[in-house]
Amino acid sequence: MTAYTTTRLVFFSPTHTSARIARAIGEGIGMGRRIETDLTLDEEDTPIHVENELTVIAAPVYGGRIAPVALQRIKRLKAQHSPAILVAVYGNRDYEDALLELHNTAVELGFTPLSGAAFIGEHSYSTPDMPVAAGRPDSSDIQKAFLFGQDSLKKLENHPELPALTVKGNFPYKEFSPRNSSVPECTDACCACGICIEVCPTHAIRLNDGGDAIETDTERCIKCCACVKECPNGARTYYTPFTQILHEKFSARRESEIFL
Repeated sequence: MTAYTTTRLVFFSPTHTSARIARAIGEGIGMGRRIETDLTLDEEDTPIHVENELTVIAAPVYGGRIAPVALQRIKRLKAQHSPAILVAVYGNRDYEDALLELHNTAVELGFTPLSGAAFIGEHSYSTPDMPVAAGRPDSSDIQKAFLFGQDSLKKLENHPELPALTVKGNFPYKEFSPRNSSVPECTDACCACGICIEVCPTHAIRLNDGGDAIETDTERCIKCCACVKECPNGARTYYTPFTQILHEKFSARRESEIFL
């Protein structure tokens, strides 16, 4: 069996939830050498070669599937002799086919699936008055991710030939719902500081020609709400009736699911 000495953490994480889970798993693995491949703002298309590295791939769930932009960027990975820990992070509703989609994509990219998990992160649409998994991942989630990393490494060390990994999900995958044309908007408190521009993973936000107001490209916006959560003045808002639905129907705490 290959003696792995490097852990690679790969994540797409506009609101930092997938990154936090991936890093906690990496801490649990505990290898001395750790590489981070943050795809959140990376729109390059050059291949990323991964060889002889225990790789954690973490991505958010949008509508029961891996976020399309995340999946597109993950497909830059080209793996050889690399086991993969696969993680879907969802907003307390359901992850449906996302983990299976990530599993199958990883196989196509040359990885050998080692383990899988679905963790909860605060929903992108969560607001202070209608919270949905607010503050997740919390300390309990981080501890579970840490232990999941430890258990995944033990499995790798105890199984020279990894058995096939089975995760929850269906194929064909769930179809995406039609696009909603609404996007986050600025309030009168906006001072056009540009932080929302910096954190947007699809570069959908820009200053207007006068340089004194924010504009959002509805075609590029993926409604991750990073701009809303990162605005230092609370001057960025996103209204959708789904927030109330999620708050009313999916506020009960859900826990992570582990597949080893």
